[in-house]
Amino acid sequence: MIVVMQRGATEREINYVVERVQSLGLRPHVIHGTERTVIAAIGDKRDEHRASLESCPGVAEVIPILAPYKVASLEVKPERTVVRVGPFIAGNLHIGVIAGPCSVESEEQTVSTARAVKAAGATALRGGAFKPRTSPYSFQGLKEDGLKILALAREETGLPIVTEVITPADVPVVAQYADILQIGARNMQNYRLLEEAGYAGKPVLLKRGPAATAEELLLAAEYILNTGNHNVILCERGIRTFESHTRYTLSLATVVWLHQRTHLPVIVDPSHGTGHSALVPQMAAAAVAAGADGLIIEVHPRPETALSDGFQSLTFEQFEATMELCRKVAEALGRSLGAAVPATCH
Repeated sequence: MIVVMQRGATEREINYVVERVQSLGLRPHVIHGTERTVIAAIGDKRDEHRASLESCPGVAEVIPILAPYKVASLEVKPERTVVRVGPFIAGNLHIGVIAGPCSVESEEQTVSTARAVKAAGATALRGGAFKPRTSPYSFQGLKEDGLKILALAREETGLPIVTEVITPADVPVVAQYADILQIGARNMQNYRLLEEAGYAGKPVLLKRGPAATAEELLLAAEYILNTGNHNVILCERGIRTFESHTRYTLSLATVVWLHQRTHLPVIVDPSHGTGHSALVPQMAAAAVAAGADGLIIEVHPRPETALSDGFQSLTFEQFEATMELCRKVAEALGRSLGAAVPATCH
């Protein structure tokens, strides 16, 4: 249920309703809007408590939540959530750009990439320190040494770090270094990991699984939101279909569908979504045109020598050209993409 408070409801009235919701065995989620405060009451047997909550002081109305995903629903929060971490902003009219190597391989590789993507307008640095790979014999990442390299790159450039966490036990150490915790596609329904990442208190970037529906993505996000962490970013990164001309099938219609149902920002990963660097620029621009709140793009100084996913990584020059293309599309739609770039960078 959604408990909609009256305009001008006092903190005392809001706290009273929160306590009342808790006394009924439900979990309250307080969401402060620009005009009103709403309290989502989550739990079993919600409707039977409707009359009890409607009689509380300061309550305007109590509305059932129809969507199976509760806190993520536009029914609960019609205003768009905007996630801000330093220069990175995703949501509403802001298009955040996360860029960097698939894997952290060395200090020189990571720091040089961070400098290049920042110069092109990126607002966050991605890089894998813990790498879940299909084969146990593939490069598994530098782990905490990789996190330390990412921290050096942040110190050098000021870009916040986005990096993947793959087990609940790794959350504390990754959260020490990362500004945004990434949940990869393979772990979208690892519910204990989702909860631990939520409790860490850092913004969480949640990627859609390759065989997951959009509704399942929202229900996975609900596990994070249910911890009280409302800074969740959804990521469309392509799904597995019968097509073989791309690594995955990048479903940009999902961006529009999600925006019609959730207040959470939605970003797109055209690197994994296509698997081919030649397709990334146009699909990134198409994602911006579809209303994406951000992009996450793999960039490497020498893709041909990359230890993972070199075939879908852009060079520095290709990334700069991609940013120019996407910026034109964003400006045509009255939106801002990434950070402003000085004229000398073009």
